[in-house]
Amino acid sequence: MLTEKVPVGVMSSVVAPEKPTSNTMGPKEVELILVKEQNGVQFTSTTLAAPNQNQANPSGEEERETWGKKIDFLLSVIGFAVDLANVWRFPYLCYKNGGGAFLVPYLFFMVIAGMPLFYMELALGQYNREGAAGVWKICPIFKGVGFTVILISLYVGFYYNVIISWALFYLFSSFTSELPWVHCNNTWNSPNCSDWADNSLASDIYKTTPAHEYFERAVLHIQDSNGIDDLGRPRWQLTSCLAVVIVLLYFSLWKGVKTSGKVVWITATMPYVVLTVLLLRGVTLPGAIDGIKAYLSVDFLKLCDAKVWIEAATQICFSLGVGFGVLIAFSSYNKFGNNCYRDAIITSSINSLTSFFSGFVVFSFLGYMSYKHKVDLDKVAIDGAGLVFVIYPEAIATLPGSSVWAVIFFIMLLTLGIDSAMGGMESVITGLIDEFKFLHKHRELFTLFIVVATFLISLFCVTNGGMYVFTLLDHFAAGTSILFGVLIEAIGIAWFYGVDRFSDDIEEMIGQRPGRYWRLCWKFVSPCLLLCMVVVSFATFNPPNYGPYMFPPWANMVGWCLAMSSMAMVPLYAIYKLCTLPGKLAYAITPETEHHLVDNGEVRQFTLQHWLVV
Repeated sequence: MLTEKVPVGVMSSVVAPEKPTSNTMGPKEVELILVKEQNGVQFTSTTLAAPNQNQANPSGEEERETWGKKIDFLLSVIGFAVDLANVWRFPYLCYKNGGGAFLVPYLFFMVIAGMPLFYMELALGQYNREGAAGVWKICPIFKGVGFTVILISLYVGFYYNVIISWALFYLFSSFTSELPWVHCNNTWNSPNCSDWADNSLASDIYKTTPAHEYFERAVLHIQDSNGIDDLGRPRWQLTSCLAVVIVLLYFSLWKGVKTSGKVVWITATMPYVVLTVLLLRGVTLPGAIDGIKAYLSVDFLKLCDAKVWIEAATQICFSLGVGFGVLIAFSSYNKFGNNCYRDAIITSSINSLTSFFSGFVVFSFLGYMSYKHKVDLDKVAIDGAGLVFVIYPEAIATLPGSSVWAVIFFIMLLTLGIDSAMGGMESVITGLIDEFKFLHKHRELFTLFIVVATFLISLFCVTNGGMYVFTLLDHFAAGTSILFGVLIEAIGIAWFYGVDRFSDDIEEMIGQRPGRYWRLCWKFVSPCLLLCMVVVSFATFNPPNYGPYMFPPWANMVGWCLAMSSMAMVPLYAIYKLCTLPGKLAYAITPETEHHLVDNGEVRQFTLQHWLVV
């Protein structure tokens, strides 16, 4: 038996030529094995030998790793998009803005902006197989927006990890026979502490509940600070919890998607189990049905208020997580032919359904609190951290077996927070590693550097006055800047790169060209909506505050510098590109793979058809 390896082209007279495949496929060999010869006819068998996926490609670079399983990617995207805001933000917005009527603007913006932008980022990352900065080889002048979203994700990590450390602190505190936020006889309580259930004067503005004082005085120690200019030292209890969170993040991310794709099997699914358990318990409580009715009450007159529509549009952008570079980073590890269109529809729909579902859980307990304390629902239905660290713990403390329910609830908060924090860190790590190739071989060390740097900055948020730093970061780090980043991203892809060219890329991946609806949204609807949101965000800006505390002017200036530092990446990098590229504007707006066409005087962006085609 004769065995010989020859190139495919040489075998064309013997073996039928293979159909051309995607340009992402590497070189192949056909192994021809001569079996026997009979009556002058050679009988052969052939095997197609694919190169090792871990070997270098022809350009000398290592092949990009991919998700171990498709479900790893889906769970990672769902885990990132479904975060703490789904529990404390969406239900409150529904209640405040017309109940069920709020779903009208929410679903409207979901269809015309949320899903198209979500789909756009998944497709962008998957086709170019780069992080948030590297994908802009399609239009180099816009690469600054990649650094914008990387910076925003980094800034959010400075304070988002602190929320997870609060949840961890509460989790440790829940392993007691009696929860520490039940009574007012603790060392941290003030004379204003009053058991809401027993004191008729509890509604007085000077009275506070045990749960409220536990959060502010026992956890935050905010009573030991006079403001943001009096922070004090980091609290060792919260610092320890923060260190545990950082360690969890590091060992979830250090090996890339090989490890993070396995962690999300727990962190992305656990919240659904816990939410279901809490709902089954919540609906059995007295007053729960009244809370759910208030959540679903329909007031269509609210739709005449422009603020309702603005809040719905803002919630869509932040809820789906577009503009943080996370979706681009995650999808860049997909196989080239993965159906990103189906993924976008599935994951964005699950995110919105989770928000709606969590509302039933939240308001069943809020209805119970309203019934128990005989006060209006407005007194207990609040937005933000107070809902999950004050109102919910207080409600849980009144249940039989309260410690068990508290442990279950804070495990849910931990898992909700961890996978979202993992997504933000992965955006930073992938974005910078893909941009600075020498870091590829040192991913573990670079990941360690990023998480340690995040930890050190986060220490400011676990001091006595840390809540003031937290509030400032929360207000400025990812507000207007994230809307601005998504706006520039949409303009760069749909107008400069070209929605027709982008559609060609998607067709090359999944074999199906996006419909006219998607192309119209990308080119006109979504950019117009984002532009309006950016303008309104600037026009309606209110300085941050924490309760009665108003931040000094210098703190607001620091906040604006933080916000502008990320947005400034767009014009600064554009100026840099225009000054360094030899062909100036033509090279800066043309994909790097087409620079040879610019040398021949062919620039698509200089033709009218490029700007008119949809």
